[in-house]
Amino acid sequence: MDSVAAVPSALVEKKSNAAGREKFMDVYQQLKKEILSDSELVTYTEESRAWVEEMLDYTVPGGKLNRGLSVVHSLELLKKDTPLSEQDTFNACALGWCIEWLQGYFLVMDDIMDNSVTRRGQPCWYRVPKVGLIAINDGIILRTHISRVLKRHFRQSPIYVELVDLFNDVEYQTASGQMLDLITTPAGEVDLSKYVLPTYLRIVKYKTAYYSFYLPVACALLLAGETSVAKFEAAKEVLVQMGTYFQVQDDYLDCYGAPEVIGKIGTDIEDTKCSWLIVQALKRANESQKQLLKEKYGKKDPACVVEVKRVYNELELQKVFEDYERDSYVKLIADIEKLDDQALQVVLKSFLAKIYKREK
Repeated sequence: MDSVAAVPSALVEKKSNAAGREKFMDVYQQLKKEILSDSELVTYTEESRAWVEEMLDYTVPGGKLNRGLSVVHSLELLKKDTPLSEQDTFNACALGWCIEWLQGYFLVMDDIMDNSVTRRGQPCWYRVPKVGLIAINDGIILRTHISRVLKRHFRQSPIYVELVDLFNDVEYQTASGQMLDLITTPAGEVDLSKYVLPTYLRIVKYKTAYYSFYLPVACALLLAGETSVAKFEAAKEVLVQMGTYFQVQDDYLDCYGAPEVIGKIGTDIEDTKCSWLIVQALKRANESQKQLLKEKYGKKDPACVVEVKRVYNELELQKVFEDYERDSYVKLIADIEKLDDQALQVVLKSFLAKIYKREK
């Protein structure tokens, strides 16, 4: 009886999610239309307008949209006793898209810096033949669009300054994390002595956790009228931990995930990335294995990649990851349940449920 009764509920939830995504995409179309007609600073020519529209459609909405949709979902959970108004929903969608724009900007730039090949199942934007390094300026344009959206839709809001500061702070934190990543693993140089857990955790905290996890919830808290600094800090502490767990998953999937599932060809080994896997391997490797990793890691040769993965398998890093994933989940649940705000607990558990044991 229980399993039969659950079917309609599951269908309702699926339809609700589909409707929410459709509404979210409608707001994207509106924001794009506003940007393409924005001539306060630049009068777009027909050619440049077509370029910007194609660039936006290629780089912004093609992902899972989890960050953006999380703003809407989090606000619904925070205000569960009062259904969201049309304006509430639009505001949450608009801020969600600001985060997706920020993500698009980071990915365009990151792919160039990493010399990546594919993104979201298609060639990276800079690898589109007509684009090339014009993509650098496109990335800058993507970032400026965020300011335009915030100004157009939130300038009269009492939270406008907080929103501008939030996006500026998170961009600074993420760019700093990217810098730490790049200088730890400069092109053409392999210094595995730098690949230690404290360095890895510092990179991940700033490069991924703030913009992917804290930013959506912070936007929802601001929209819900939250003013307690302590509540923002409590949410940040848990979400940064969650973001670290998410990045460890990402590193694992870069090596062990199927490209057709994760939407890209993993290149962390070739790119000399300070990945969780190499950090764990160096902690566990014997002298012979360490020497092999030193010789093979960071080489573009597919045979070298195979040798590195062979060492990973010898060290049973898949089992190490499974243990880490289980322990992280237990700790995160315990930390969430220490919070005295039940609605915030629900939001954070919802975030965790979306990423636990993910495959892409």
